[in-house]
Amino acid sequence: MSTKQAYVQVSGLRKHYGDGDARLTVLDGIDTSINRGEICVMLGPSGSGKSTFLNLIGGLEDADGGSIMVDGCALTVLKPTDLGEYRRRELGFVFQFYNLVPDLTIKENIEVTAHLSKNPLNVDDLLRSLGLYEHRNKFPRQVSGGQQQRCAIGRALVKNPGLLLCDEPTGALDYKTSKEILQLMEDVNRTYGCTIIIVTHNAAIARMANRVLRLRDGRIVEDGLNESPVAAAELDW
Repeated sequence: MSTKQAYVQVSGLRKHYGDGDARLTVLDGIDTSINRGEICVMLGPSGSGKSTFLNLIGGLEDADGGSIMVDGCALTVLKPTDLGEYRRRELGFVFQFYNLVPDLTIKENIEVTAHLSKNPLNVDDLLRSLGLYEHRNKFPRQVSGGQQQRCAIGRALVKNPGLLLCDEPTGALDYKTSKEILQLMEDVNRTYGCTIIIVTHNAAIARMANRVLRLRDGRIVEDGLNESPVAAAELDW
């Protein structure tokens, strides 16, 4: 039996904004570990620190204290140029709003990111797996919101990242399309083996996760494994 490997390790992670009377502590000593290949869902109300946690893991912001290790790389001691290389090499980002380039086709939006990677996935194969091949020459405004989010996922995935960070990836989508996107992420995890962290307000999504983290006021109040994840197709809310 194979032993699961810790892929993301966080210890004593702290972050605040502002100073003096305006100082706001957003993360207050976060400790957790996420195994390679897991789907991790992070829950919590607005202001609990979910997106800040994701930004720190993604090297988009600096921590005030503590440590972050991703695949043995200590993020909190990296220089800015090395952080940029880490983001190119290791990460894919998916956000609530798709941030596609409007004047590029669906295929071109994905190809732009592929050029950042030394070992990208085949773009046409990826378009087929995303159900976008027949739409590859359309512009974002010519496809649905769900198809735009599929393109955003493809743009993140084409780099062949070890870690996929998703901030409210279904927040702008209707119920049916949300389910389709979650099934796609499930397929991505199974096919490519990447570790996925999903930040969401939707507690029902936690049922498909291997690991569930719940934040409140900058602290983890739940960190547990789900021994029997439910298939995304069976989720209901």
